Amino acid sequence: MPPEDEAHRVHCRLDELLAERGMTLTRLAELVGVTVVNLSVLKNDRAKAIRFTTLTAICDALGCEVGDLLVVTE
Repeated sequence: MPPEDEAHRVHCRLDELLAERGMTLTRLAELVGVTVVNLSVLKNDRAKAIRFTTLTAICDALGCEVGDLLVVTE
């Protein structure tokens, strides 16, 4: 099992999805009901966890699937 502080390989494509939709992080935060800071942590691949309710709300707001938002890198 990898050490706790080792970087994970999950990449969040939030920046790309927001750009494709012409939406700001602030607007997404309003729609989802979370802080801009929390979304920024996710966007910058610094999140260690995400609640399914938050993940669902982000996907609903962006009209995407989980696999569009989160990808595993090599």
